[in-house]
Amino acid sequence: MTQTVLLIQCPDKKGIVARVSDFIFRSECNILTSDQHTTDPEGGRFFMRLLFSLDEERVNRETLEKGWREVAEELQATWEIHYSTETPRMGILVSKQDHCLFDLLYRHRSGELRVTIPKVISNHEDCRELVERYDIPFHYVPVTPETKLRAEQGILDLVQDTDFLVLARYMRILSDGFLAAYKRDIINIHHSFLPSFKGADPYRQAYERGVKIIGATAHYVTPALDEGPIIEQMVERVYYKDTVEDLKRKGRNLEKLALANAIHAHLDHRIIRHAQRTIVFQ
Repeated sequence: MTQTVLLIQCPDKKGIVARVSDFIFRSECNILTSDQHTTDPEGGRFFMRLLFSLDEERVNRETLEKGWREVAEELQATWEIHYSTETPRMGILVSKQDHCLFDLLYRHRSGELRVTIPKVISNHEDCRELVERYDIPFHYVPVTPETKLRAEQGILDLVQDTDFLVLARYMRILSDGFLAAYKRDIINIHHSFLPSFKGADPYRQAYERGVKIIGATAHYVTPALDEGPIIEQMVERVYYKDTVEDLKRKGRNLEKLALANAIHAHLDHRIIRHAQRTIVFQ
C-alpha cells in the first residue's frame, strides 16, 4: 500500500467532502485521515488534506490522477498529490552560524528527516568540516556585491537536482531573478518573531525595545523580504535580567526547533498556501 496525500483548495459549497470521499471509495482506496478548513461556509475558500492508502496493484497512479482531474474540474479546485514512495531532495544554504545546520544534519542522520541532502552550499568555509563529517558534499560559493549575479548562477547550477531549499541561517538575500529561476519552495528561518524586528540584529532590537517574549519564524521565501507565508513560529519569555547574549542564546534554540517543525510540515504535505497565508494541518 502506498500512503498518498491529496491537498485541495476550492470555493466552498455543500457536498465537497462527500464528493471527494465518494471518489476515493470508487478508486478502491481507504481514507486514513481527513482534515478540512473553510474561511467562511457561505462563499469562502475550502481547504482539505486527505491521507489515504493506494493499492497500486489494483489502481495505478495515472488512472487515479486522471479520475481525480475530472472531480477537481467539477469542484474548481487546485490540488497537489504526493506519494509516500517519494524521497525529497533538500538542499541547504548556510553562512557562518552552524546551529540550525548541525540540528538538521543530526535529524537527517538519525532518520527523523525523511530526505536526502545532496549538498550544502555556503558563502563561507566555516561549516565545511561539519558538513563533510556527515559525508555530504560541501560547496563554497563566495558572494560579494560585485559577484552576486555570477555567484547566484553558480548556486542555481548546483541546486538543479534539489526539490526544495532550506536557508539555515544563510545571511544573503536571494534576488528576484534567483527565485524566478529556481521555481521551487525555499524555507527560511528568521531570527525574529515576524513581522517585528526585521533586518539585521533583531535580538538587539528586541532588547532595546524591552520585549517580554522573543521568537523565531520559519517562512517560505518570496521576493518581498521577510514577507513570505509563515509556516511556524516559536516564542520564549524574556526576563529583566536577560542580556542581548541571553536573547541570542534563547533565540538559537527557538530557531532550530521552528525550522525543524516547518520542514516536517513541508515534508508531510500538511501545508496549503493561500495568498500570503498558510493553512498548516496538524
